[in-house]
Amino acid sequence: MLLALFEDPAYVPMKLKELAMFLDIPKEQREDLKKVLDILLAEGKIGVSQKGKYGKQDIGSIAGVFFGHAKGFGFVSVEGLDQDIFIPEEKTGGALHGDTVLISTESKPENGRRAEGRVIKVLDHANKEIIGYYQKNKNFGFVIPDNQKIAKDVFIPQGKDMGAVTGHKVVVRVTDFGGPEKKPEGIVTEIIGHVNDPGTDILSIVRAYGLPEEFPDSVMKQVEAVSDRVSDEERQGRLDLRDLQTVTIDGEDAKDLDDAITISKKDGVYTLGVHIADVTNYVTEYSPLDEEALRRGTSVYLVDRVIPMLPHKLSNGICSLNQGEDRLSLSCIMEIDGTGNVMGHRIAETVINVDRRMTYTAVNAIITDRDEAVMKEYEDFIPMFEQMKELADILREKRKKRGSIDFDFPETKVILDERGKPLEIKPYERNAATKIIEDFMLMANETVAEDYFWQEIPFLYRTHDNPDPERMKSLATLINNFGHSIRFHNGEVYPKDVQKLLANVEDTPEEALISRLALRSMKQARYTAANTGHFGLAAKYYTHFTSPIRRYPDLQIHRIIKENLRAGLSEKRITHYDKILPQVASQSSTMERRAEEAERETVKLKKCEYMEKHIGEAFDGVVSGVTNWGLYVELPNTVEGLIHVNQLQDDYYHFDEEHYELVGETTKRVYKLGQAIRVVVAGTDKLLRTIDFIPAREFDGE
Repeated sequence: MLLALFEDPAYVPMKLKELAMFLDIPKEQREDLKKVLDILLAEGKIGVSQKGKYGKQDIGSIAGVFFGHAKGFGFVSVEGLDQDIFIPEEKTGGALHGDTVLISTESKPENGRRAEGRVIKVLDHANKEIIGYYQKNKNFGFVIPDNQKIAKDVFIPQGKDMGAVTGHKVVVRVTDFGGPEKKPEGIVTEIIGHVNDPGTDILSIVRAYGLPEEFPDSVMKQVEAVSDRVSDEERQGRLDLRDLQTVTIDGEDAKDLDDAITISKKDGVYTLGVHIADVTNYVTEYSPLDEEALRRGTSVYLVDRVIPMLPHKLSNGICSLNQGEDRLSLSCIMEIDGTGNVMGHRIAETVINVDRRMTYTAVNAIITDRDEAVMKEYEDFIPMFEQMKELADILREKRKKRGSIDFDFPETKVILDERGKPLEIKPYERNAATKIIEDFMLMANETVAEDYFWQEIPFLYRTHDNPDPERMKSLATLINNFGHSIRFHNGEVYPKDVQKLLANVEDTPEEALISRLALRSMKQARYTAANTGHFGLAAKYYTHFTSPIRRYPDLQIHRIIKENLRAGLSEKRITHYDKILPQVASQSSTMERRAEEAERETVKLKKCEYMEKHIGEAFDGVVSGVTNWGLYVELPNTVEGLIHVNQLQDDYYHFDEEHYELVGETTKRVYKLGQAIRVVVAGTDKLLRTIDFIPAREFDGE
């Protein structure tokens, strides 16, 4: 009806209020009209003028969020569109990373190329403050943003620098956002510290990403009233599981222990209990604690600190499943047969008492290494760990058969000294014990998600949409050059096909590239109020139930589950959750992205700082990427650096795009993926967070 109205030659573009009155839509239903208009806008079926009037698509533009690139160009993400719209540098209209913009599309997507557009207007400036590196000139200064996606320096007029000198990291309040031909202008409001001062580097990232540092007074006041012990009143009405042998298994330095395990086996059937800290007992809806937790969305794990979602008195105290202490939990108790099928389950409010706080290292020493000393220390628990291993192997095999994809890229572990300087960079090791806990958490998440899906109760799901067919076709073309293929079913790819591809390239030189390209071809997992399945896990139902101390969606669904267990959800409460969950999902997804980016940036920073101490030293590495500007080389410690093509001085090299190789014109020397190479560290740039290598043979004068 709306589209027909907009296509009517007699229609005159109207604002939302005018349109609602014209269509005789009551005031209380205008929000629904706005949602419909937003969908049509995102799909490009209608347009909106700069004055906010809706009409035919060609009257105006599409609204979206601008994502900048260090080289000046950018992309605009429009809700409802599968692909971002490319914005060339000369058409960004002065937009900065994160800005909400109006754009006009100037070409449609074709032959694998994105649609191209132009920014008409910045609707909302995202960067009220910018954190960066101050450089002083004679009569003025300027700030190079830490966030490389903000591709413009900020001009600082004389007398507006708070006395900052070159090398200071500063906070700038933007007073003029500039435009296509003019740089932003601002005032220095805070000097964080000199770039060489301990802690300044990480603190700059904390500020740049707007990560919260202190909890508001209202939150801390609420926390003060929380008891350190579980009361008799709180235990009442709960399933008492304190007599069951119960363990937590975490890293050595973990302090927020939010999951515990019980297990038994009878007549070939395992009873697996996944017991999760009952955080909602202390974080009540709409309380200061709850509002702050939603605002934060997640705990953030930086290399030298944790920025928690909840204050330590909760996250490390009464909500943490500490050994020897009664704790309130929400449990998913599953009966699982020998093929990994859940025959029955119960979700219940429980009280538990953990017998032993185990580490991944100790459990692995028992089930993998059969270390006699460790086995002696934990001899009463050995049957339990062996049953865990049995069941985890069954669950993993079942997931593998259905096509679950495991991108096993090594994560980085950074060891720091007391001043925050990196002592060691190494891969974070996943062992048999970490995999056991992953397997059990996945099983609990799937079981809870399926239960609440079929109850048709408002819920939050962790979803992962099917990959874009065009991206998968591009991947298929590329891997064909390496002698691999991927199967399509009516233009679609199934998870099992991706899994088979990764298995086929395992231990080949091109494994790293194809795994990374396959990952980039996927969409990002996110939180949604609708269950659309999880492609990567090949799961029809999936949620996040197991970490309410550090993830808000888990906390939110615990609240729904407990309310449902106690008295069921009334129509009023169902309406309430239907209304709030889409926004909770969106906020949680956004905060998760922010946390991931900040975590990555701190690791890149410390890698640069670590390699700075090794300039001039040689290392053995593997070619992990080949481009027309050079070779990326990854070292065994996960550090990656670039050999710029100009540093390959024995020949002129051209890029063979089909085979991802650099080939010497005269010597025919080839650099390709997976090739072993010895490199020398030539330099680092902490501002850009990059590391430069040169081939060791060039360094040696060969």
